[in-house]
Amino acid sequence: MLTFENLHITIGDFELRGDIKIETGAQVAIMGPSGAGKSTLFNAVAGFLSPSAGRIVWDGQNITTSVPADRPIALLFQDNNLFPHLTAFQNTALGIRPDLRLSDTQSQDVTDALAKVGLQEFEARKPAALSGGQQSRVALARVLVQHKPLILLDEPFAALGPALKAEMLDLLSRGIRESGGTLLMITHDPADAKRIADSVIIVADGQIAAPVETVALFENPPAALQTYLG
Repeated sequence: MLTFENLHITIGDFELRGDIKIETGAQVAIMGPSGAGKSTLFNAVAGFLSPSAGRIVWDGQNITTSVPADRPIALLFQDNNLFPHLTAFQNTALGIRPDLRLSDTQSQDVTDALAKVGLQEFEARKPAALSGGQQSRVALARVLVQHKPLILLDEPFAALGPALKAEMLDLLSRGIRESGGTLLMITHDPADAKRIADSVIIVADGQIAAPVETVALFENPPAALQTYLG
């Protein structure tokens, strides 16, 4: 379980507060207006900024002051962060060892992860020889191969067309459910939330709201969500 205990984040005049729990294995979308603090919340969970007060607790362990490398977290961002001089295999393997010195077992893990995202025949290709969708699959494989229990995604497939984005979301959801991981995904698209999220957290007006079941939320959206959706 991921818990924000009286969490308070302050950046200049901006404040964000929350006191909520997210069940282990949940797939949660985070939505809200631009500038409301969605990425700020992610940065606090990932360890890139420190809360002003309160605690972030994962599975009973206080990770509030842990450095990013020591947190049980894998990250996936919009730009994929692939290295152009490395192959799909090597870019995926970075999720295990930055020096790429893999054991036979680790190498097999990379091969298996690429197979899960449909790139078993593309291991030797560099990003320039891959389509945008294939590059996203490599980035997803790099997340899966880390076997982290908590996955954070910030609009990871926003640059893809609707059909390809839906396919990537399905791959993501299936891979994380197979591993038993917990997913937090920032999205501006209600269709993304409806497709894979069990529940939705609204970040607005300086508050992190408790998760609400996705179908119920969109059937009866709160004022903040109504304003956001127009």
